[in-house]
Amino acid sequence: MGNTVKAIAAFIPSEKCQKLLVGDLKEMPIDKMVDVSSSHLRRFPMPVCCFTELVKLYLSDNNLSGLPPELEQLQCLQILALDFNRFKELPLVVCSLQQLSILYLGNNRLQYLPWELSLLKELKCLWLETNCFSHFPDVICELVNLKTLHVGYNQLKVLPPRLRRLRDLRSIWLCGNQFTAFPKVLLRMHFLDVIDVDRNHIRRFPSLTRLRGLKLVIYDHNPCVNAPRVAKGVRRVGRWAETPPGPFPGCHQCGCGDFGLQVMCKHSEVGP
Repeated sequence: MGNTVKAIAAFIPSEKCQKLLVGDLKEMPIDKMVDVSSSHLRRFPMPVCCFTELVKLYLSDNNLSGLPPELEQLQCLQILALDFNRFKELPLVVCSLQQLSILYLGNNRLQYLPWELSLLKELKCLWLETNCFSHFPDVICELVNLKTLHVGYNQLKVLPPRLRRLRDLRSIWLCGNQFTAFPKVLLRMHFLDVIDVDRNHIRRFPSLTRLRGLKLVIYDHNPCVNAPRVAKGVRRVGRWAETPPGPFPGCHQCGCGDFGLQVMCKHSEVGP
């Protein structure tokens, strides 16, 4: 179906036009998945709510700004993709889907998250990239089973100390925000595997050698004067990444990793 026809069908709120977009949904798909991404939908396809055993629902890249309360019937849903839509706030009905483990909300217009999101105790992956968050949503700190958090390309400047409560968190993606300093709370999250602070405004990186679980740190596109010092075997992506991760001569006090630069560490009286 051509894009023009699909766009017209999506705009007209008639059952016949909706069938052109989502098909004649009468039976549960064998794979328990419905994918109506990129269908120019302006309203939720209501026949989907009849599939109470549905596990995966992809609504990405549409024109949705709301969801019906009937969505609550999908209590087996584990993956919900709402990215690339027009949501200005998260519909509360999403917070009633207590089996959700992966939630895609990127590329919308969200500025905050409701406290009811904390009801999603099984949530393991949360994608919030490219929204309008200027403050880190506190409710995220209640998602104790979270393993992956992507909040890149927002306007975040700080992370709350309570974030360290997420002891199952293994990767955090903070690229494209407004951080001017490396978030201190991350230095106490020894269980992290991946830290991405690419494309921020961080000038100086602390030593990350105490992060015992760290496997990858991405710090490229920052106006930094040093590279983060890391333990052996940790991969770095950024300026001076290929330089052996040893301390800057004369910087034995802080181990800040100011190596290979024509600058003097603030803790040292000896230049390079």
